[in-house]
Amino acid sequence: QVQLVESGGGLVQAGASLRLSCAASDRTFNPYTMAWFRQVPGKEREFVAAINWSGGRTDYLVSVKGRFTISRDNAKNAVYLQMSSLKPEDTAVYYCAASRSTRLENIVRKYDNWGQGTQVTVSS
Repeated sequence: QVQLVESGGGLVQAGASLRLSCAASDRTFNPYTMAWFRQVPGKEREFVAAINWSGGRTDYLVSVKGRFTISRDNAKNAVYLQMSSLKPEDTAVYYCAASRSTRLENIVRKYDNWGQGTQVTVSS
Protein backbone atom coordinates (compact mmCIF):
# COMPACT_ATOMS: atom_id res chain seq x y z
CA GLN A 1 0.00 0.00 0.00
CA VAL A 2 1.39 3.38 -1.04
CA GLN A 3 0.74 6.36 1.19
CA LEU A 4 0.26 9.60 -0.71
CA VAL A 5 0.36 13.15 0.67
CA GLU A 6 -0.63 16.14 -1.45
CA SER A 7 0.40 19.74 -0.92
CA GLY A 8 0.42 23.04 -2.76
CA GLY A 9 -3.25 23.92 -2.93
CA GLY A 10 -4.56 27.36 -2.12
CA LEU A 11 -6.67 30.35 -3.12
CA VAL A 12 -5.65 32.17 -6.28
CA GLN A 13 -7.19 34.52 -8.81
CA ALA A 14 -8.20 33.49 -12.29
CA GLY A 15 -5.21 33.37 -14.62
CA ALA A 16 -2.75 32.49 -11.87
CA SER A 17 -0.62 29.37 -11.54
CA LEU A 18 -0.23 26.73 -8.84
CA ARG A 19 1.95 23.69 -8.48
CA LEU A 20 0.61 20.68 -6.63
CA SER A 21 2.95 18.09 -5.21
CA CYS A 22 2.34 14.51 -4.13
CA ALA A 23 4.83 12.63 -1.99
CA ALA A 24 4.68 8.83 -2.01
CA SER A 25 5.90 6.65 0.82
CA ASP A 26 6.66 3.52 -1.16
CA ARG A 27 10.25 2.93 -2.22
CA THR A 28 8.87 0.90 -5.11
CA PHE A 29 7.18 4.01 -6.44
CA ASN A 30 8.58 3.61 -9.92
CA PRO A 31 6.21 0.96 -11.32
CA TYR A 32 3.10 2.92 -10.43
CA THR A 33 1.04 4.90 -12.88
CA MET A 34 0.28 8.16 -11.11
CA ALA A 35 -2.65 10.47 -11.62
CA TRP A 36 -4.45 13.54 -10.40
CA PHE A 37 -8.21 13.64 -9.98
CA ARG A 38 -10.45 16.41 -8.69
CA GLN A 39 -13.82 16.61 -7.05
CA VAL A 40 -16.36 19.29 -6.21
CA PRO A 41 -19.18 18.77 -3.71
CA GLY A 42 -22.10 16.88 -5.18
CA LYS A 43 -20.20 15.66 -8.22
CA GLU A 44 -18.22 12.55 -9.04
CA ARG A 45 -14.45 12.52 -8.83
CA GLU A 46 -13.03 13.59 -12.21
CA PHE A 47 -9.86 12.51 -13.96
CA VAL A 48 -7.40 15.36 -14.58
CA ALA A 49 -4.07 13.87 -15.67
CA ALA A 50 -2.01 10.68 -15.57
CA ILE A 51 1.63 9.78 -16.12
CA ASN A 52 3.26 6.41 -16.66
CA TRP A 53 6.11 5.01 -14.59
CA SER A 54 8.90 6.47 -16.73
CA GLY A 55 7.23 9.82 -17.30
CA GLY A 56 7.32 9.23 -21.02
CA ARG A 57 3.57 9.06 -21.50
CA THR A 58 0.88 11.37 -20.20
CA ASP A 59 -2.84 11.85 -20.59
CA TYR A 60 -5.05 14.81 -19.77
CA LEU A 61 -8.64 15.84 -19.37
CA VAL A 62 -9.48 17.79 -22.50
CA SER A 63 -10.39 20.96 -20.63
CA VAL A 64 -6.97 21.18 -18.94
CA LYS A 65 -4.80 20.18 -21.88
CA GLY A 66 -2.32 22.93 -22.63
CA ARG A 67 -2.80 24.52 -19.21
CA PHE A 68 -1.80 21.69 -16.83
CA THR A 69 1.35 19.59 -16.89
CA ILE A 70 1.88 16.39 -14.94
CA SER A 71 5.41 15.26 -14.15
CA ARG A 72 7.20 12.93 -11.76
CA ASP A 73 10.56 12.57 -10.09
CA ASN A 74 11.10 8.91 -9.26
CA ALA A 75 14.26 9.66 -7.32
CA LYS A 76 12.15 11.74 -4.94
CA ASN A 77 9.06 9.51 -5.03
CA ALA A 78 7.04 12.52 -6.11
CA VAL A 79 4.55 13.56 -8.74
CA TYR A 80 3.57 17.11 -9.61
CA LEU A 81 0.76 18.98 -11.31
CA GLN A 82 1.72 22.37 -12.69
CA MET A 83 -1.46 24.35 -13.27
CA SER A 84 -1.45 27.54 -15.30
CA SER A 85 -4.12 29.93 -16.57
CA LEU A 86 -6.40 28.73 -13.80
CA LYS A 87 -10.14 29.24 -14.19
CA PRO A 88 -12.90 29.36 -11.57
CA GLU A 89 -14.17 26.03 -12.92
CA ASP A 90 -10.86 24.44 -11.84
CA THR A 91 -11.93 24.94 -8.23
CA ALA A 92 -12.02 21.54 -6.53
CA VAL A 93 -10.28 19.25 -4.11
CA TYR A 94 -7.39 17.68 -5.99
CA TYR A 95 -6.37 14.11 -5.22
CA CYS A 96 -3.21 12.22 -6.04
CA ALA A 97 -3.67 8.55 -6.94
CA ALA A 98 -1.47 5.55 -7.70
CA SER A 99 -2.17 2.43 -9.75
CA ARG A 100 -0.14 -0.68 -10.52
CA SER A 101 -1.64 -0.71 -13.99
CA THR A 102 0.79 -0.05 -16.82
CA ARG A 103 -1.91 1.81 -18.68
CA LEU A 104 -2.73 5.50 -18.34
CA GLU A 105 -5.98 4.84 -16.52
CA ASN A 106 -8.53 7.63 -16.32
CA ILE A 107 -11.21 6.04 -14.13
CA VAL A 108 -11.38 6.07 -10.35
CA ARG A 109 -11.72 2.32 -9.80
CA LYS A 110 -8.38 1.60 -11.47
CA TYR A 111 -6.59 3.42 -8.63
CA ASP A 112 -6.37 1.83 -5.22
CA ASN A 113 -4.12 4.32 -3.47
CA TRP A 114 -5.30 7.85 -2.73
CA GLY A 115 -4.10 10.89 -0.88
CA GLN A 116 -6.25 13.02 1.41
CA GLY A 117 -6.67 15.80 -1.13
CA THR A 118 -5.71 19.46 -1.31
CA GLN A 119 -8.14 22.32 -1.93
CA VAL A 120 -7.68 24.56 -4.96
CA THR A 121 -9.91 27.62 -5.14
CA VAL A 122 -9.81 29.97 -8.11
CA SER A 123 -11.64 33.28 -7.74
CA SER A 124 -12.97 35.25 -10.67
